[in-house]
Amino acid sequence: MARAPDILIVTTDFIEGRPARQHMGMVSAQAILGANVVLDLMSAIRDFFGGRSKGYERVLARAREDALAALAKEAEALGANAVLGVDLDYHAIGPNGQMLMVAVNGSAVVI
Repeated sequence: MARAPDILIVTTDFIEGRPARQHMGMVSAQAILGANVVLDLMSAIRDFFGGRSKGYERVLARAREDALAALAKEAEALGANAVLGVDLDYHAIGPNGQMLMVAVNGSAVVI
C-alpha cells in the first residue's frame, strides 16, 4: 500500500473552524484489486452457512486505503492540504465481477 501524504480527508463539505481559503479543484482516484479463487470459494461457503467474509473485507479495506492514498497524492500535487466532500463508491467489475474497485473523489482545498 502506498503511504498517503499528510492531507486531511473528510466526507463533510467543510471543517468547522477551518474554512477553505482556496479551492484547488476536484480530485479523484481509483483502486482495483482482484479477488482470487480461494476467496471466492471461502465466500461461497460463507454464503451457504452465513457469516461475514473476512477475506473480502480485507480486500475492500486495502482497496479503500489505496484509493484514499492516491486521492491524497492528487490533492498534494495541486498544492492542497485537505480534501472536502469525499465520496467513496464500491463496484464489482470485470468478467463475472471478479475484481473489486473503490473510486473516490472530492474537492481539493487549502485550509
